[in-house]
Amino acid sequence: MSIVIDWEAFVRVFGAALVGAVVIVSFYALGLRLLVRAGRVPLVTPAEFTDAITVLTDKEIRRAAKQAEKAAKRSPLTEGQKTLALVAAYACFAMCAAAVLGGILLIVFGH
Repeated sequence: MSIVIDWEAFVRVFGAALVGAVVIVSFYALGLRLLVRAGRVPLVTPAEFTDAITVLTDKEIRRAAKQAEKAAKRSPLTEGQKTLALVAAYACFAMCAAAVLGGILLIVFGH
C-alpha cells in the first residue's frame, strides 16, 4: 500500500487559502479604518465572563464612549467625504462577506 500526495493540488489549495485570508483581513481592516474616518467609531461593550481576566467597569465604558464621540466630532473631513468613506467602508465589509460566502459555496458545490 502506497500513499501518493498530489503536491500540485496541495500548493494550489494552500495558495488559495493564503490569498483568501489576506484579502478578507485586508478588506476588513480597510473597512474599519474608513468607518472611523467617517465618524462612526465602533464601540463594543465587553461581555462579562466569570473567568475573565479583565472586566471593564461602567465608568471605563462611559469614558470610552465619550472618547469615541469626541473623535467623531474632531474629524477634518467634510460631510461629503464622510459619506463617501462610510459607503466605501460598507463596500469593504460587503467584499469580506462575499469572499466568505464564495469560499463556503466553493467548498459545498465545488468538489
